[in-house]
Amino acid sequence: MLTAMSVAATATATSPAVGSFYIRRSTRVLQLRMDVRSSAISVSPILTKLQKDCATSLAVLRHVADSMSADMRAGLAVDGGSDLKMILSYVDSLPTGNEKGLFYALDLGGTNFRVLRVQLGGKDERVITTEFEQVFIPQELMFATSEELFDFIASVLANFAQKEGGKFHLTPGRKREIGFTFSFPVKQTSIDSGILIKWTKGFAVSGTAGKDVVACLNEAMNRKGLDMRVSALVNDAVGTLAGARYWDDDVMVAVILGTGTNACYVERMDAIPKLQGEFSPSKSTIVNLEWGAFSKRLPLTVFDRDMDAASINPGEQASSWFYYHIILCQLLPVKCRLYIYRLLFICCCRYLRRQSLECTLVKLHEELC
Repeated sequence: MLTAMSVAATATATSPAVGSFYIRRSTRVLQLRMDVRSSAISVSPILTKLQKDCATSLAVLRHVADSMSADMRAGLAVDGGSDLKMILSYVDSLPTGNEKGLFYALDLGGTNFRVLRVQLGGKDERVITTEFEQVFIPQELMFATSEELFDFIASVLANFAQKEGGKFHLTPGRKREIGFTFSFPVKQTSIDSGILIKWTKGFAVSGTAGKDVVACLNEAMNRKGLDMRVSALVNDAVGTLAGARYWDDDVMVAVILGTGTNACYVERMDAIPKLQGEFSPSKSTIVNLEWGAFSKRLPLTVFDRDMDAASINPGEQASSWFYYHIILCQLLPVKCRLYIYRLLFICCCRYLRRQSLECTLVKLHEELC
């Protein structure tokens, strides 16, 4: 139960550009038109060529969906079986709304991190009050040592904890607990430990890969004299799902559209061969796809390839770079960007339902084109 409380608290600290998805009737997207004219030169041929270069046929989208579905199955079968890591979160107890007490959360997943505290009051009062601070990470710390980065984070957290007061109160006999949202690829070994696989999103911190990131944070908090314990390690997708589940028992999938893109979902344990029969009483767990690394049959333009070549880790996180290009450079019209987001979501839903995607894609194509 304490784990569920900490996981729920982490969700409130995640980026505002996140969301949990429900399967419901979609709304029609208004077709947007742009007509650019100049007395000196016509840009129509340029836009026409750009539209042609970025076009993706329905057949290609089907192949992408098939490849992602196959990668999901392979990743669930064995570690390293596919581009999709299908990382076990060890979160098999989700919030119910009955949780009470004071909890802290730390969200590290991009160029900013957030610290938060929340007072939960159970079913009757739910979230009594919250406070948070958002802090920019200096660029030099993104290329610093592990100790320097985590000491900076622990200092901010210690200063934040000192301001605790008002409606926030710790239950007598309890130690302060913090949920740690760490939105980088991690090999989770338990609910409160995980080994960093590699840095992404422009980070190149030395001395962290291959180490337990919870231990790194705990050691930094000890150096700063902060009496607090990490009770749950999750990424932002898992935290988002848990936070939405606090309010709605029907939530099963969460998708992140922020500094990077990712998704997670609730899976039956008997559908995860690499668990080797080690089931919890709930018989289900959250699986973290890490779909930013997905690349099979992914259609890339010359612009995507140029951006990938100029990145810190060329050839890695292909779909994340594709996503960055769409969002940051605004090369595609709104309806095409929505098409891609919904395609990625549908790929996940297709696996969950184990149903054909053809009818769904045809309907989506008719709606958006």
